[in-house]
Amino acid sequence: MKAKITSQCMGDRNCNKLCPEVFEYDEDQLLSIVKHDVIPAHLEDIVRRAARECGAEAIEIDE
Repeated sequence: MKAKITSQCMGDRNCNKLCPEVFEYDEDQLLSIVKHDVIPAHLEDIVRRAARECGAEAIEIDE
C-alpha cells in the first residue's frame, strides 16, 4: 500500500497526531508528508483511518 498527500492539505496535522510513524509535518511547505514509500503492513489500517478522517480529503491511498 502507498499513500500520498495532495495539494489539498490544509496543514491541520490530524494525520500527524493519528499516525506519526507515517505522517510528518513539513514546516517549510506547511503541509504533511508521507515518510514511507510503502506503508508498513502493521500501519495500513491507521493510515486508512487517517485518510477517512482527513477534512480536506488530502490523503490518497493506492492499495
